[in-house]
Amino acid sequence: MITFNAPYFTLLAGPCVIEGEEITRSIAGTLCELTARYDIPFIFKASYRKANRSRYDSFTGIGDEKGLEILARIREDFKVPVVTDIHQPQEAGTAASYGIDMLQIPAFLCRQTDLLEAAARTGKWVNIKKGQFLSPESMKFAAQKVTHAGNSRVTLTERGTQFGYSDLIIDFRGIPTMKSLGFPVILDVTHSLQAPNQTSGVTGGHPGMISTIARAGVAAGADALFMETHPDPSSALSDGANMLRLSLMEDLLRQLLPIRQAVKDL
Repeated sequence: MITFNAPYFTLLAGPCVIEGEEITRSIAGTLCELTARYDIPFIFKASYRKANRSRYDSFTGIGDEKGLEILARIREDFKVPVVTDIHQPQEAGTAASYGIDMLQIPAFLCRQTDLLEAAARTGKWVNIKKGQFLSPESMKFAAQKVTHAGNSRVTLTERGTQFGYSDLIIDFRGIPTMKSLGFPVILDVTHSLQAPNQTSGVTGGHPGMISTIARAGVAAGADALFMETHPDPSSALSDGANMLRLSLMEDLLRQLLPIRQAVKDL
């Protein structure tokens, strides 16, 4: 069950993309154990395919069907809701048929009306990532495309704003601004720390700032945090440069819980 009304924040976490069943299940198991220990609502995250890649030879996945089957088994075996990206309207129904609980609209696609409407028609939660080129206020129009199609289960995600060619910044004012639109707001901690458009064609990042950004997001009132994590980010096949090492997740959660409690007590 997906909830954003718990005493603490909801956590969306997992690897950037499914690299194989064994490692994906291992990450899911660790995260399920941690979030259960600290009573944190949890949604497992993994992309079954990465469509937005810098280079033609970048890893995109192990195959759509295989990836979705792995997500379905994790959902069933670990009793945890799952979220994954979709990129084209026809993918919405396909992903939903595997039991995906939340369909995620990538930031670059957040204005694609047909994609948003197709996601809405599944009846699943629709998480819309704010485009790096949009203001927080303008996300009301993306959300309206989903609600107008008959689905009120919408979340909005802050994931940074383009600053020059190869950096992103987070305007934390966007969290309360988007919350005022009437939808839960998620802070995508790790993607907000990307350093895109590198000359190598491989996106860089600033993982040393993950705890800082996460703490600030919780203090700003984010309903949920999105973080990509991997046992060994240096060997991850996608977005390793801005991932959180899995072994550091527990310490970070322990830092965040008292901040969230303090915010709730205000």
